[in-house]
Amino acid sequence: MYSITVRDHMMIAHSFRGDVFGPAQRLHGATFVVDATFRRGELDADGIVVDIGAATQELSGVLGDLNYRNLDDEPAFAGINTSTEMLARVVADRLAERVHAGALGEGARGLEAISVTLHESHVAWASYERRL
Repeated sequence: MYSITVRDHMMIAHSFRGDVFGPAQRLHGATFVVDATFRRGELDADGIVVDIGAATQELSGVLGDLNYRNLDDEPAFAGINTSTEMLARVVADRLAERVHAGALGEGARGLEAISVTLHESHVAWASYERRL
């Protein structure tokens, strides 16, 4: 399986519901380094997994919709704990929508999977991988 990974970051604010979260139940900020990995079994006609520039641009667009936002105020996240794991899925799903819409080019239609990792710190991160 071939893959390429592009990286960006986002800064958000949010709070959690549930005793398991302790002090994180209060509003707090988080800065995530975000890696998006695109996978396919065979390279496209140009000999690539996907255009790195297009992948970088689309990741930036997805994160731009979340960056500098208090996720507690976003209707899409009403009643949801925006955990690192859940946000990794949101980013992966939104990237998949862009692949299906053709935003990464025709060659990207051969992608088989996207994996997104949100690095919360140098010692903790969470990932979500989905098939396309």
